[in-house]
Amino acid sequence: MQFSKSTDYALHALLHLGHSDRHNNVGIKELSATLGVSESYLSKIMSKLRQDGIVRAVPGVNGGYELARPADQITFLNVIQVIEGRQQLFECSNSSSQQHQLLAEAGDESQEQHRPHKSGCLVEKVMDGAQQHLHQYLQGHTIQSVMDEAFKHCSHEVNKK
Repeated sequence: MQFSKSTDYALHALLHLGHSDRHNNVGIKELSATLGVSESYLSKIMSKLRQDGIVRAVPGVNGGYELARPADQITFLNVIQVIEGRQQLFECSNSSSQQHQLLAEAGDESQEQHRPHKSGCLVEKVMDGAQQHLHQYLQGHTIQSVMDEAFKHCSHEVNKK
């Protein structure tokens, strides 16, 4: 699995906005120069983040973008789902095969009798579990937690000198 460069740029842009010493908006020119990406490409990314309420656009000559909510309330999962979409990472494409039917039946036998669950092959169940773990991990990391870690690392480096 690989996330797009748009996700990379979105996360870095949000970190830049969160770390802005001015605690106000940052223009698209500054953001694009900092990230090394074209203004038009970054504008499309920022538009998606704005539509989902992650950033706010500030109009005017000195306008730009700012975080629409606190950095500790913006998770990596939020950003990835805005940029990449909210689709399943895995979908069993072999559902008409004999092998799939055997795995689906084996999966059904292992279910608790009183708990309704959609029928799915064991491969699909493993992959769904992996997706759940990935989502939990990404939900546990926020823009603020990464900024805190960077600050801790920088402070440690300064103290070493």
